[in-house]
Amino acid sequence: MDEIRTLWWDRPSGDLRYIDQTLLPGEYRIRPCADPENLVLAIKTLAIRGAPALGVAGAYGVALVAKACRALGHDEALSRIIAGAAGVASARPTAVNLSWGVGQVLSQLEMVAGGDGADLYLAAISAADKVASADLQTCKDLGGCGATLLPGHCTVLTHCNAGALACSGWGTALGVVRSAVTAGKQVQVIACETRPLLQGARLTAWELARDHIPVTVIPDSAAAYLMARGEIDAVIVGADRITSDAVFNKIGTYSHAVNARHHGIPFYVAAPASTFDWQLSACSVVVEERRRDEVTGFFGRETVPASVPVRNYAFDQTPLDLVTAIITEHGVFSLPGDAEKMRAATGGRS
Repeated sequence: MDEIRTLWWDRPSGDLRYIDQTLLPGEYRIRPCADPENLVLAIKTLAIRGAPALGVAGAYGVALVAKACRALGHDEALSRIIAGAAGVASARPTAVNLSWGVGQVLSQLEMVAGGDGADLYLAAISAADKVASADLQTCKDLGGCGATLLPGHCTVLTHCNAGALACSGWGTALGVVRSAVTAGKQVQVIACETRPLLQGARLTAWELARDHIPVTVIPDSAAAYLMARGEIDAVIVGADRITSDAVFNKIGTYSHAVNARHHGIPFYVAAPASTFDWQLSACSVVVEERRRDEVTGFFGRETVPASVPVRNYAFDQTPLDLVTAIITEHGVFSLPGDAEKMRAATGGRS
């Protein structure tokens, strides 16, 4: 497989580079990002998206802030970097990886003694590179763990895009599929289109077709019917945040979990340890609501009367008791039996 690089630091230019996901599948374009303001815009418009990728973006966002502080003394530079990094971390509220990535780099900068803003800048790039490299390795480790769950011939339903485009590479839910295929298993994927922005139809289908992995796109509302027909062997989704009692993922995930339970189909969540937020319960999480126009138009035509209100939640919450197992880089944890082991492995406290 020709591996996808989603975002990376370009040393010759001293800026971040990323695949603009808003243009896929029609156009493959790599864009430069030279300052944190443009990075925040890219995150808010979903040009950069996906929980692990947001963690990497957050890490490089600190480097972009530090880039503007190179001429300052150590203390002033660090103060401005911390303030600027807060703006990056708040670009999207629900995905915990974004603030996690910011925090990973800031914690390294706070250990840099003396020096000046230039030293902090170099330290920020180094720390962010480590976050990106670790994310790729995490996805491959996670994929290897999850591949053991799939039979030799199977059809997997997935929702949104939890592939290489949602990480620095390889993917979480699609990383499991890629690892299974690499191991010689024959896996077909049913990709829900994922309204209203079609991440499944546009991004998941693009990735899998590029890798020559069989994929079929369906309307989100067709998933339960295919389950009833016996055409789905497993559901695998990613996650933007996992709390002590729920999985937060793209809106529509909860419906798939309910339908999978009714039809006796395993429902798996693939997510790195950085996605877990054990200190919070589901009721404490701010669920992002996005713009009206993402729902009210289609192919340039208005599809909702102007006087009619719209609710456009980006995520929903799936109770852990609907999850068969959570796949991490530390192994597969069946629920509810492995709950305490999972907490310990992913940084929680029993």
